[in-house]
Amino acid sequence: MNAASALLQIEAARKSFGAVPAVDGVSLEIARGEFFALLGPSGCGKTTLMRMIAGFETLDGGRIVIDGVDVSAEPPHRRPVNMMFQSYALFPHMNVERNIAFGLHRQGMASGALAARVREMLRLVQMEAFAQRKPESLSGGQKARVALARALACRPKLLLLDEPLAALDRKLREETQFELRQVQADLGLSFLVVTHDQHEAMAMAQRMAVMRAGRIEQMGAPRTIYEAPETRWVADFIGETNLIEARVREVDAGAIMLDAAGGVHRVEAFAQAPAPGEAAAIAVRPERLIVSAAPGGPNEMQGVVHDSAFVGGVTQTRVRLSDGALLRVAQATGAAAPERGARVFVSYAPAAGRVLTR
Repeated sequence: MNAASALLQIEAARKSFGAVPAVDGVSLEIARGEFFALLGPSGCGKTTLMRMIAGFETLDGGRIVIDGVDVSAEPPHRRPVNMMFQSYALFPHMNVERNIAFGLHRQGMASGALAARVREMLRLVQMEAFAQRKPESLSGGQKARVALARALACRPKLLLLDEPLAALDRKLREETQFELRQVQADLGLSFLVVTHDQHEAMAMAQRMAVMRAGRIEQMGAPRTIYEAPETRWVADFIGETNLIEARVREVDAGAIMLDAAGGVHRVEAFAQAPAPGEAAAIAVRPERLIVSAAPGGPNEMQGVVHDSAFVGGVTQTRVRLSDGALLRVAQATGAAAPERGARVFVSYAPAAGRVLTR
């Protein structure tokens, strides 16, 4: 990404609390009009990094540039950003209309322009019929829409969203994810969402950074990170995966041969080029494994069905291998699920695995 296309540039940002580094030399860029996510477990530094962008935390080192201007030392009100908080922070004594108008009043916008902007925001989040309601009479999803409208009303160059859907139930959260993505696309603004919910990040973001212990572990498009993790930690954190312990036997131009699970496995993808004799893990997603009552598949492993669960669209089966490892297999519902205790064969295509050495 070149500097002209980047709205936000973070360069080697650092922040410590006492002796503990919360953000440890993070660098990233967010393009104009991009929906970007910071994803990671609690304590990884993602919220601290967002607060540094907003100006609520000072930097110990590095710099933050927004639209070509270094804002590292600027206070929050002088940065072209706004934040939608996890708690929504709506004023309980104000109706929806006045909540949305609050920031515009503070800016001194003329009454006619202010009223037009509020109407525009109400239409954007489909809350026209609720303009005179107070927050106490709104559902969780409606409160989220009002908070979004208020954050967008001042037309920031960058909108920061701090765990914006955490308070919603699963179905409403999924519906609101699509609404947020549509609003972002309609406005063409840059959105940065912080979340620990990987499904939320993958559903909304065009790119995301997975953070761990104050650093970026991997950054890229959601599909790329899911299908091509670079480390064991990312493979295990993003979605579900099977990490099959192995040792590299041979490396050639088209594939890697490994000793694993009592046999020789052939895998075509790797994160880092391994060397013969090196310890590694083969990452295979549950949906890429095939379970069968008869032998004959590639990269085959024998085991016994530990248990099985119907979860709607898929049936999840766990297979215990002879070395004690437990594999998770996801099959489309409708396929015959093997019975508990049955001896089975689990296999996967060479292109379905990925060799990880760190």
